[in-house]
Amino acid sequence: MQNPFGNNNNRNTNDLLNNLPIPPNYAKVVNDDGNIRISKVGISWTTFWFGPLPALFRGDYYNFWLMLVLDADYTLVGLFFHLNWFFTFPWPTFVFAFFYNMMFFRHSFTLGYRPADQHSRELLIQSRYLKE
Repeated sequence: MQNPFGNNNNRNTNDLLNNLPIPPNYAKVVNDDGNIRISKVGISWTTFWFGPLPALFRGDYYNFWLMLVLDADYTLVGLFFHLNWFFTFPWPTFVFAFFYNMMFFRHSFTLGYRPADQHSRELLIQSRYLKE
């Protein structure tokens, strides 16, 4: 498999987990069953543009429902107090865009996932997604 990202660091070519070509700002986490989750570290642009749908597509139902409930609360407060200017910008989506990837990884850690390799571990610690 050709690596289009140019970040080969002498990986074992026989191991599928270590042979996945991923960009340098992505991290891999794995659990004891061998399930792999790969996600970006940083701002979630897909959450910014599509709201809670990326959480649903990732199978992250906990954060999906959390986003739906908070979006509904935001809407109900705006409707109850007749704040029309409140709806001119999607503030919950904007806030979740900055925090969703961190929420995804931290929820994965509570489900038993751990960094799959040293690069992912360093990236998650550097971004403060994972405590040392």
